[in-house]
Amino acid sequence: MNDFSRRGLLKATAVAGAGAVVVSGAAAAAAPGASAVTGASGGEGYGAECAPAKLTGRIVHPKDSGYTDARLGWDQLFSHYPLVIVFAQNTQDVVNALTWARQNDVAVRVRSGRHALEGWSNVDNGLVIDISELKSVHVDTKSRIATVGAGLNQEEAVTTLAKQNFAVTTGTEGSVGLSGATLGGGFGFLTRWLGMACDSLVGAEIVVPAGKECAKAIKADLNHNSDLLWALRGAGNGNYGIVTSLTYKVAPLRSVTYLQATWQNIDNLRPIFEEYQRTAPTTDARLGTQLEIHRNQIFLFGVLPEGTPDETKKLLDPILSIDSPTVTTQVGNWGDVYSGFQIPIEQEPANWKFHSQFTRKPFPSDAIGIVDSYIRDAPTDDSNFFVQAFGGNVRKSPRGGTAFPHRDALFYAEPGVGWGKRSDQPGVCDPLTSQCQAWIAEFSQALRTYVDGAYVNVPNIAQQDWETAYWRNNFDRLRKIKAKYDPDNVFQYEQSVPPAVC
Repeated sequence: MNDFSRRGLLKATAVAGAGAVVVSGAAAAAAPGASAVTGASGGEGYGAECAPAKLTGRIVHPKDSGYTDARLGWDQLFSHYPLVIVFAQNTQDVVNALTWARQNDVAVRVRSGRHALEGWSNVDNGLVIDISELKSVHVDTKSRIATVGAGLNQEEAVTTLAKQNFAVTTGTEGSVGLSGATLGGGFGFLTRWLGMACDSLVGAEIVVPAGKECAKAIKADLNHNSDLLWALRGAGNGNYGIVTSLTYKVAPLRSVTYLQATWQNIDNLRPIFEEYQRTAPTTDARLGTQLEIHRNQIFLFGVLPEGTPDETKKLLDPILSIDSPTVTTQVGNWGDVYSGFQIPIEQEPANWKFHSQFTRKPFPSDAIGIVDSYIRDAPTDDSNFFVQAFGGNVRKSPRGGTAFPHRDALFYAEPGVGWGKRSDQPGVCDPLTSQCQAWIAEFSQALRTYVDGAYVNVPNIAQQDWETAYWRNNFDRLRKIKAKYDPDNVFQYEQSVPPAVC
């Protein structure tokens, strides 16, 4: 079965969640990457001092043979040369690294899945703290609580939980870091059923600055630092500290029906889009869907938890009845289905650019016409316009609330373009770069009057008023929380939350 993802052709594979293990009960304490919350390298008071720190973990320097592989991100449009990269093996490695950076006045960036879409998880001449090797998993089946290392990617999380018939919301692309997706909000095929990924987040361990040059690990949950938990649920990426583990409330899930419909041209784009925006955000809240428009084809994907093919087709019949799409369905364990539509990174284009958009009203005829016009003129086959229906349980906030502000959106939309071949020497100007960047900038600008807001997990360096585009009225509160946990603005990048000034 051939599928498409919003970043290109998906080929049926069965990639196992490498490194992900399930442990239960008391064994969790001994799991790789697991640690107790401790402030061993940091004092409590602002003036507290700590001993000179040493870097620990798996350390990669520029002269090491593995430096190129260690420094490269998924999007090779960006290329940085850090002073040192620390692959943390446990929380204490993270505490040591952050303390070392503060004591030596070195810029810090945090990295997990390497999918930072503006390259902000890397930095020239600074310290990259990579938590991708923290892959412990502990599932308490009775309480339906899972605590996982922050280094899991989404495929590892989905497949590991699915082995015990549990699930949380994730995005659709397996190589994206679970922590990065969750801390920015997180949505995918299970969103309308389970809410945002951050809605299931009930706790985290996070390493934060302490004193003038120290670091410590603290808890954030409803009973400890609850204001920080609120901020981590939608604004946690690289703003407040380094999350080393995440605790989720998981949902039972035995099987799903996965549907794909394919139209072999885009002649019916208008009626398909009109029916999608009428149907998908208001149908059964279990049903998650995505509509992808490429320059030669249109794809509709649907996932119905605990549903049947007939039920899924019936719910989507208003869309499927347009023209004569090819329709396929698959019933199975969510982990198997999810792995089946992944594609190896080495088969993807090297360079990517996306613009994130939310809309709270259906696209009128003029807006659909803009989509039709630009997608027909797309510069590459990997260019597309991707739509994710909201509604359902997205509109319900969890206990304690979240910083994610776009719950009233009708759908999320994203023009995207991919181009170029992967290389171990990125940064060389590709001849298509200017054309691709111009196309997506003009496309996004043409839709500006029909959309409202942007998604922090898909940032844009040129985004105007990014503070309110990402977080609407929550930005002032986020700045106050920043001043409490990171008053010296240790964690900063081009669009990070700055501390409030008293």
